[in-house]
Amino acid sequence: MMTTGELLARKTQGKDNLIYRIPAIAPCASQDFPLGATRLSATDWQFAVWAPRAKKVQVHIISDPSRLVPLQSDLFGYHAGRIAGLESGARYLFRLDDGRELPDPASRFQPDGVHGPSQLVDLVDFRWEDDGWTPPDLEKSVFYELHVGTFTQEGTFDAAIAHLDGLKRLGVTTIELMPVAQFPGARNWGYDGTYLYAVQNSYGGPEGLHRLVSAAHKHGLAVALDVVYNHLGPEGNYLGEFGPYFTDHYRTPWGQAINFDRAESDHVRRFFIENAIFWLSRYHIDALRLDAIHGMFDSSAHHFLAELHEGVQDMAGHTNRKIHVIAESDLNDAGVLHEEIQGGCALEAQWSDDLHHSLHTLLTGERQGYYEDFGTVDHLAAALRDGWVYSGQYSKFRRRRHGNSPRGLAGSRFVVFSQNHDQVGNRAFGERLSNLVNFEELKLAAGVVLLSPFVPLLFMGEEYGDTAPFQYFTSHGDPELAEAVRNGRRREFSEFGWRGEIPDPQSSTTFENSKLKHSLKGMEPHRTLFHFYQELIRLRCQLDLGSAWERKITQNDHQPVITMIRHKERCSALALAFHFGREPQSVSLPLPEGTWTVLMNSADEHWLGAASPNLREIDARISPTSLELQPRSFLVLEHAGSHNE
Repeated sequence: MMTTGELLARKTQGKDNLIYRIPAIAPCASQDFPLGATRLSATDWQFAVWAPRAKKVQVHIISDPSRLVPLQSDLFGYHAGRIAGLESGARYLFRLDDGRELPDPASRFQPDGVHGPSQLVDLVDFRWEDDGWTPPDLEKSVFYELHVGTFTQEGTFDAAIAHLDGLKRLGVTTIELMPVAQFPGARNWGYDGTYLYAVQNSYGGPEGLHRLVSAAHKHGLAVALDVVYNHLGPEGNYLGEFGPYFTDHYRTPWGQAINFDRAESDHVRRFFIENAIFWLSRYHIDALRLDAIHGMFDSSAHHFLAELHEGVQDMAGHTNRKIHVIAESDLNDAGVLHEEIQGGCALEAQWSDDLHHSLHTLLTGERQGYYEDFGTVDHLAAALRDGWVYSGQYSKFRRRRHGNSPRGLAGSRFVVFSQNHDQVGNRAFGERLSNLVNFEELKLAAGVVLLSPFVPLLFMGEEYGDTAPFQYFTSHGDPELAEAVRNGRRREFSEFGWRGEIPDPQSSTTFENSKLKHSLKGMEPHRTLFHFYQELIRLRCQLDLGSAWERKITQNDHQPVITMIRHKERCSALALAFHFGREPQSVSLPLPEGTWTVLMNSADEHWLGAASPNLREIDARISPTSLELQPRSFLVLEHAGSHNE
């Protein structure tokens, strides 16, 4: 019997196909092949689909209307077979026993969109030149989230390649792509995807993604991919026609829940876990970000997330690779990160919304919606200490207690940010922080995130203060669905008190307005802000701030200031002070005696600040040492002596 999560490397005509075999299920021939269509030889292809609701499944080759090839079925509802005489690029549909013809649920490419036929693509023949490539550890990572469609004017993978050199010079280590699985139309955030194995046609399809990942690795950049396993989009979603992929036992905010724990869920779990392995193996993706895991419901003893992680790590071991699985969750549940023996899912990291909310409220003063739970320096200090704020306390917004304790977890287990696609795009008008706060506050936000003990993530364009909004956009073909989306957005914003005409998600103007203005990088103050981010990332790398520094974080009830003293064996000590007040502030720090070098003062004239003359050294002879901080600024100090002296 197969061990849990075991992967088989099948040799098919000299090509490796990584397959996820369902643990503890009796072997069946269909499990010896990946789901979807896989090339076996020059013109022979293997087809496999799980369709327990169909007694008979045929493959209809579109180029030959009369050619219908029946697949063999097994006890578990898999239909599989080998078809000869097909070239890569041929299009096909599955014909079910009731006569309906539908695209392949595991289609590799949908050239005509979500309602069109699937296309054969030979992914094994991609020419990779990244042998020996190793992505950085999370402690040394700086993520950069981007949406392919709005990152450039062209909105394609190939157009994004031209900007990789600039991202490398900025200092980021990893580009994180918002979902690229096929969604309806040409404009979408990607969370309405319905073909999880197919690369979006309007972005450049499979070959475009291959070129982008190849180019990123050549530039020394890792690639993370956002995948959505909590729901499928409503348009072009034919998955339920094939089998019980969904359940009415639970409901998500986005529609039907995925069937991870009800009858026949083993095969549903295989579909999604094999999808994760597919992106990692066929496109050399280095990390997966799992969207909204709080929308995945599983009451079984062995949680789907734990099984997915096992499958991914078995694949990583088989191929001698290092792969990270990162969760997005609003549960503040440390169990996501704990080992399975502790009842957890053992994922490598998760996003921390609490740090964002704490920082955002201090900078903007907003208190509507979920921001009502935040607003003081105490909240931000707690997030910087532990990873998030709410670890069992009462939440006014939720009207109940929220979260559990993350204490004891390394800083590298949390991904933090001052902006991301959700926090910008789910505002009524999609304003970036650059449209909400002043220049000094943009620098302060960057300092908190990039000098934190966590894994920092930047949202595309924030490094130079792009002013383009990031708004919610769709291109649904169903007019009723489009209107439902419009109405849903209006209802969603009511609790925040946002007023005004909400940008129409279906309008191409909404999409075009959301595209980055890269030309701003050559203008002030955008040019200086870019170099400021560059210097912060350089400092983070030089000081190895993502590793295990001993740290003490304090805040003063009478001052809007957070201070952090950090020590590491055989390393110099660091002192950081973040001032959120609107007036100059004198702050006392318990600095060890000696000379302290000012590594960065965000208020320096060099950074277009008001501090003059620029401070270079501080002589700490008396403890505590008094420091003068400019409004909305921060200082980074380094002590030349060792902590062990």
